[in-house]
Amino acid sequence: METPKTKTVEDVENVDVYTAKGLLTVGHRYVDVRTNEEFAKSHFEDALNIPYMFKTDEGRVVNPDFLSQVASGCKKDDHLIVACNSGGRASRACVDLLNAGYEHVANMEGGYSAWVDAGFAGDKPPGELKIACKFRPKDN
Repeated sequence: METPKTKTVEDVENVDVYTAKGLLTVGHRYVDVRTNEEFAKSHFEDALNIPYMFKTDEGRVVNPDFLSQVASGCKKDDHLIVACNSGGRASRACVDLLNAGYEHVANMEGGYSAWVDAGFAGDKPPGELKIACKFRPKDN
């Protein structure tokens, strides 16, 4: 029997915010992997917040309980849209989920910042809704 190939970031399906919004209306789950602090600032109404990384004195570290926390709220055959602030953490979280046997996982390109930029987060100014990101221009 052949050993399954380990998934990499190249195996992750990416969807834009418009596609993600449509998928969420037909039953996909939104898994927000930002920190609790980022999530508290603003988030998608029905999002499940499970941080992929934590800030520590040594820098960011992967949440050792991430997969078990996802398993407590999602089944392996659920359709999941995974998002962070700009897409980096979410793509790594998607790899971990795929390698753990989750079948339908997609990374929302641009993350929650792109969601805000598309006008999907309400009518507050984007600066009040987003967390600064070194990968995005400051005026976005």
